[in-house]
Amino acid sequence: MDTVLRLEDENLQLKEAVRSHAVVDQAIGVILAVGQLTPDQGWDVLRSTSQNTNIKLRHVAELIVDWARTGRLPTEIRSQLEHQLGVDRRRE
Repeated sequence: MDTVLRLEDENLQLKEAVRSHAVVDQAIGVILAVGQLTPDQGWDVLRSTSQNTNIKLRHVAELIVDWARTGRLPTEIRSQLEHQLGVDRRRE
């Protein structure tokens, strides 16, 4: 019985990891489209936005994906994204 519970817990953790990865990938896609960036640049923007706002990366990703759907984005994230996209454009 212990093995079954352990395997069920492991299965739930794996499902959550897959969902989290999908949201991050979707957010990077939004950033790529908005900023006309490469995938590596998109990842850097997402990571930096998370670090600079002190908001977990997955949550920032969820907010960005929601923004693509609703047009709403918290001011703190919007400001940081605008800054990051400006930084990346100057690198070109």
